[in-house]
Amino acid sequence: MHGPANGPVYAIYYPVLAVIGVPANFVAIVILSRGRCGLSRCITYYLVAVVVTDFLVIVTAVILNRIGGIYFRESILSTTPGCAVSTVLVYATRDGSVWLTVAFTIDRFVAICCQGLKSRYCTEKTASLVIGLVCTLSCVKNVPFYFTYQPLYSLDGVPWFCDIKSTYYTWPAWQAYDWLDRILTPFLPFLLILLLNALTVRHIVVASRARRRLRGAEKSGDPEMDNRKRSIILLFAISLSFLLLWVTYVGHFLYVRVMAESYFTGLDFNDPQFILQETTNMLQLLSSCTNVFIYAVTQKKFREELKIALLLPFDTLTRCLKR
Repeated sequence: MHGPANGPVYAIYYPVLAVIGVPANFVAIVILSRGRCGLSRCITYYLVAVVVTDFLVIVTAVILNRIGGIYFRESILSTTPGCAVSTVLVYATRDGSVWLTVAFTIDRFVAICCQGLKSRYCTEKTASLVIGLVCTLSCVKNVPFYFTYQPLYSLDGVPWFCDIKSTYYTWPAWQAYDWLDRILTPFLPFLLILLLNALTVRHIVVASRARRRLRGAEKSGDPEMDNRKRSIILLFAISLSFLLLWVTYVGHFLYVRVMAESYFTGLDFNDPQFILQETTNMLQLLSSCTNVFIYAVTQKKFREELKIALLLPFDTLTRCLKR
């Protein structure tokens, strides 16, 4: 998130993303928190945490950072301290969302593939500790970003906007921090999610084949096998969504590093570097909306609860009219 975007495409895209993302994530938080989706409390903890951080990404990155930078350029968020704090919040919520997705993937891997460890690890207490640790580390890890910015200019003693210090690209300490940031998000999550999901799917497939042989289930229904198939679909959907929406971010970082380029900070909306950089931001932020729709597509009880939530205002109005 290196400076606010402008231009007609971005001026339309981010408000639309906020209009969809805020209510979608809010409704998902309410539905999952009620615990009526047929999921264990441990799973529910992780999913609620992921959706909450996705909601915060929409608020901080889309509404405050992007929309604020486009439509309210003279607000307090456009001062150097304001946009520096905003950037830290954006990165902290982003990392929290990504690593909570990893934590959920690890939990499902242990639950499916490590039966001996399942009873000790897949608990509400462990889930609470992991969620708290991830959120805390995500905040602490991104505090140094506050010190990477300097004012773009000063007016009447007030520093305006954020410009990345040249030392960020030259000092070894900042270069190491930059590499660490990209490795922790999203390189390492990429590898962990893909590896763990591959192992989980392999385990499910092998176990399903063995179960069919034992039950002779090729010709008869098997509810447990159906549940496993839904698990495979959910895991693949989350993994593929994460991969597709973050791959341009990874590619752009590699391009900047290999070609010894710097991040684009100009306002030429037709410049290929600007388009590439802003496209990575757009896709990355889109990932904060996709999990809600993945749950709706793959989880029947979630769809039922969503339908009830959507029809609730009409049902309430109908009852009031009858009275």
